[in-house]
Amino acid sequence: MKKLHILILTVGVFSIINAEMGVVGILPMVSEQYGVSISTAGLLVSLFALGVAVAGPTMPLILSKYNRKSVMLVVLGMFTLCNLVSAFAPNFPVLLVARVLPAFFQPVYVSLALSVASSSVAPEEAPKAVSRVMVGVSAGMVLGVPVVGTIADVVSLQAGMLFFAVVNALALLATVFLIPSLPVTKRLSYGAQLKVLGRSGTWLAIFGVICLNGGLFGVYSYLSDFLSRVTGFSPRWVSGLLLGYGLMNIVGNTLAGQLLSKKALRFVLSCPVLLIGMYILLLLLGRFGWPAAALILVWGILAGCIGNVNQYWIASAAPEAPDFANGLFLASTNLGTTIGTSLCGMVISSLGMEWIEIGGFAMLAGCLVFLLLRARQITR
Repeated sequence: MKKLHILILTVGVFSIINAEMGVVGILPMVSEQYGVSISTAGLLVSLFALGVAVAGPTMPLILSKYNRKSVMLVVLGMFTLCNLVSAFAPNFPVLLVARVLPAFFQPVYVSLALSVASSSVAPEEAPKAVSRVMVGVSAGMVLGVPVVGTIADVVSLQAGMLFFAVVNALALLATVFLIPSLPVTKRLSYGAQLKVLGRSGTWLAIFGVICLNGGLFGVYSYLSDFLSRVTGFSPRWVSGLLLGYGLMNIVGNTLAGQLLSKKALRFVLSCPVLLIGMYILLLLLGRFGWPAAALILVWGILAGCIGNVNQYWIASAAPEAPDFANGLFLASTNLGTTIGTSLCGMVISSLGMEWIEIGGFAMLAGCLVFLLLRARQITR
């Protein structure tokens, strides 16, 4: 039965992330239908991400004392309703409000799903359970864009937007009928949870995750341009490789669950080192088609592993406040993405696209410092 519950949580996370990322593929259609510029349409993505970053450390904390099933139902209900409004929005301001409002509740569902999955199994099996839920994150990011884009192309923009609501509604119904009541058995006061911020280990974990995710997504954010401008791939090849990268993320999620259950500290420390090695190879071989394509697929596996490592690293620094820790994880990864993308953008402006890996090296160097400092604390 626990496997069924974890599967439902995975579907729920997929429905939430799908609603966040799927709109990326239909921004040109939104721009055309509502008569706004593409940069204005992009607010549907950037303001959503900002809402997640702001709500990450606060909303899971505020709602941590309530029945977890009830909170998840509220969040899924809000996503379903807001996505229905989005599909029938008469103008862009209404669409923007309907898109951004649920963003403040996204960290609540994801953090609860990770906490529930982790607590539903024995402590040594927790990383494996979390990795299964993280598959929903990867699937939402990988499948959301092409599926919604295809529906919008074949049917209509409205049909594409309705797909978000349908997936949310299915997750809502599964939670209503198949997930048991999840009362909070050990209530922690807000002060007790905030107390974890008084430990140096928590901040070392946060800064390490910010740098690690920044080193990963700072370079990945420009991957499509890199593949077309530096490697010389056609748009069809670029799309195929991005899809392959995303599917390899799912492989990485599963692999990380196994490795974090056995040699967690060694595996965590190896990830930034492996990513640095990956970027060195990409710097040397990125101009050549087949080697670059192979590196992208291996990079996808490593990226899936890093997603799990980020969650584990912060959750293990504050095990007594799991919901708050998962909120910190979501806020840290979003902040890292913002910083890394900005830094790599400056590298591109100064040195050119072919040197984008330098931005990744800078973030990963900082990551190694913070990881080693906390590893020293742990081994002591």
